[in-house]
Amino acid sequence: MKMLIFGGSGRTGQIMRNTAISAGWQVLAPTHAECDLLSPDAVSREVLESGADAVVNCAAISGLEACLDDPLSAHMVNAVAPATMALACRHTGARFVHLSTDYVLEGHKPGLRDESCKCKPANTYGESKREGELQVAEALPSALILRVSWVCGNPAKPAFVESMLSAALQGKALSAIGDKYSLPTDAQDIARVVLELLPTEAAGIIHTCSGGEPLSWHDCVSLALQTAVADGALAGMPQVARTALAAATFFRAERPRHTAMNNARLTQKLGIYMPSAGETLQNVTRRYLQSLKGS
Repeated sequence: MKMLIFGGSGRTGQIMRNTAISAGWQVLAPTHAECDLLSPDAVSREVLESGADAVVNCAAISGLEACLDDPLSAHMVNAVAPATMALACRHTGARFVHLSTDYVLEGHKPGLRDESCKCKPANTYGESKREGELQVAEALPSALILRVSWVCGNPAKPAFVESMLSAALQGKALSAIGDKYSLPTDAQDIARVVLELLPTEAAGIIHTCSGGEPLSWHDCVSLALQTAVADGALAGMPQVARTALAAATFFRAERPRHTAMNNARLTQKLGIYMPSAGETLQNVTRRYLQSLKGS
């Protein structure tokens, strides 16, 4: 079985590639130089000529300020490219998995959101990703569209949690926003879920994140630090200053405050296990600390 992965060098793509190889897949993961996602012709040709049984799109322009500064590239990579992949998979019969984001959701009201909830992106990134969802679904109704949030868990590509752990280990002052809420997702869980869903008939949007009640960035950091202390990596619990999203003047693109997702379709209807947010942060923390021992 052959898998074609777009974005194979990214935070999730690296883990997806390694997990698929370990599961016995032959993996193709073209670099940007080998397949320019700004070129629909190049993307279509890559899929059509790959002979892939499954195509997984982990690629995106995910930097909110990068999307704000270059909306055309965001549109091409986050919407046109995945739609092109879906159309090509329609011709080849390959299973297609597209990774999306909680940032497509309306983000004003607290609480957990399921797949039927309103989409009203707050920024160019979210708008381009929502457009990608709609175009993929139209081009290939059998496609899987996995919405993920606050992806972490790849020590080679540190996310916010790992960066804060690194700062704590160096004794630096810590602060985290306490009024923006979602749920973390371990990249290893994303890769596992993809492999479990591929042989099924599941299709459409599936919220793919850890379970539990919404957490703030401050909550996530605190839970990760608690694990580091319990495991002896830190002598004591560091102080983490709680800051407000409105005070983060270095953010030029608007951030939604409330985008935590309910994963019940994945876990209850499709029967695929996802850890709680606390378990995810514990796993991610221990994996990152272990990576430091090996470096």
